[in-house]
Amino acid sequence: MGVLDLLLVGLVILLGLCGVLVPGVPGSWLVWAAVMWWALKDPQPVAWWVLVGTTVALFLSQVVRWSLPPRRLRASGATPRMGVYAGAGALLGFILIPVLGAIPGFMAGIYLYERFRLGRHGEAKAALRTAMRNGGSSVLAELFTCLLIFGAWLGAVLWG
Repeated sequence: MGVLDLLLVGLVILLGLCGVLVPGVPGSWLVWAAVMWWALKDPQPVAWWVLVGTTVALFLSQVVRWSLPPRRLRASGATPRMGVYAGAGALLGFILIPVLGAIPGFMAGIYLYERFRLGRHGEAKAALRTAMRNGGSSVLAELFTCLLIFGAWLGAVLWG
């Protein structure tokens, strides 16, 4: 598979990561479709294992999301800008503290947004709790799974 194809797959995966944060966009399906396209275009055993792992991880992510409370982010005051802060924090956390850093990064992004908006620590902490209860946890579960898939794909491309 050529460099241009790999860049295109990476861009679709990044688009899927952004789609997780936007309601109504099938972000996890875009991530899965990009990995499937890569596995079909580059039929190596590692590509097929990444595709199988992606499928299982996304299935488990959906099971976890179904067990969590339904998304009511708009009711909690979530805005698209909050999604940008949360997504950037998760990506930065995922890079700085490999894999597990996405969870505190996501929550730190929401907290930082609320701190700028509300101005006080106590109010920002309460707003973070409200956002996580009203669907932030399901967004985090889906985003974390897609970040894991992105990391597995990137590792397979670089070292596989």
